[in-house]
Amino acid sequence: MQHELYRASGLPILQNRTFATAEQAQASASADIVLVQDSQSGLVFNQAFDASKLSYDVDYQNEQAHSAQFQQHLNDVEAILAQHFKDKSLIEVGCGKGYFLEMLRGLGYAITGIDPSYEGDNPDVIKAPFSRALGMAADAIVLRHVLEHISNPVSFLAEIAAANQGGQIYIEVPCFDWIIQHSAWFDVFYEHVNYFRLADLRAMFGTVHEAGHLFGGQYLYIVADLSTLRSTPAEAPQPLMLPENFTASLDRAVQIIRGEPEQGSAIWGASSKGVIYSLALQRAGVAVDRVVDINPAKQGRYLPLSGVRVSSPQEAMETLPEGANLFVMNSNYLEEIKRMTGGRYVYHAVDSASFQ
Repeated sequence: MQHELYRASGLPILQNRTFATAEQAQASASADIVLVQDSQSGLVFNQAFDASKLSYDVDYQNEQAHSAQFQQHLNDVEAILAQHFKDKSLIEVGCGKGYFLEMLRGLGYAITGIDPSYEGDNPDVIKAPFSRALGMAADAIVLRHVLEHISNPVSFLAEIAAANQGGQIYIEVPCFDWIIQHSAWFDVFYEHVNYFRLADLRAMFGTVHEAGHLFGGQYLYIVADLSTLRSTPAEAPQPLMLPENFTASLDRAVQIIRGEPEQGSAIWGASSKGVIYSLALQRAGVAVDRVVDINPAKQGRYLPLSGVRVSSPQEAMETLPEGANLFVMNSNYLEEIKRMTGGRYVYHAVDSASFQ
């Protein structure tokens, strides 16, 4: 049995893929979300998800390490890995552009990577999706922000366990409890088929060495033994419900933009959250003057479906008037953004309780 939690229509299939022209962006593919919770496993997933629609390539840009705040998060992750995996061989499944992998290599870790969107020239990174046919094995697996993209996550973990013949695993995923508590409807994406709570991750394994929250509570992590993976949880899961005002922050943003059009406005963050937020504002009949991102790979390119162009911070600051409304998509970066912009704007952290 499954019960529905939330639905959204016509969202980008890959929200982190950018485009060379507005026309290409506006013509990009879309799909629907129907979030449900399974009564037996307790897992939350998009019932309307079709993995065949997704194809990750070099135009997929989700690197966050340009931010000092996110680099600190990666340092926190490395500190956890050091406690469990310091002298062990590692495979990072879904290593992305390889930033974290290279960081670990620089610290002396023996690590190889697997990812179809990899762009570098490291011979120890295989540019392909994970499969048992690759014949790779290590003492431990690093799986950061991958499991939320995979249909049948327990089956995927079983494939990794079989290919690796056991070993340990570090898993990191977004926290669904945080999304609910912060009414972060803009954190629900098509390419994220799964939405995990800490209890969900713990229930997957018989032996858990460490588990908790990272990145201001937005992420979950667990260190566990792959050989103790369970197909079903040992205890009955708790049913979930979303708050009635889950999407109320969208109405608040529309009111602010319409009420002060002469002030100017911008969204800071052109990754997943900003892509969904800017599209929702556009569909609500309003538009910000700029969408800003510090990732050079996104700047000057266009966001899926909305066709909004991404500006660099310098470009935005040259055109946005003092006192403009700046919608900050991730409050973890709020102080960093205030320092970067000299405190000249009115800052709205849209995932904070004060903005609900």
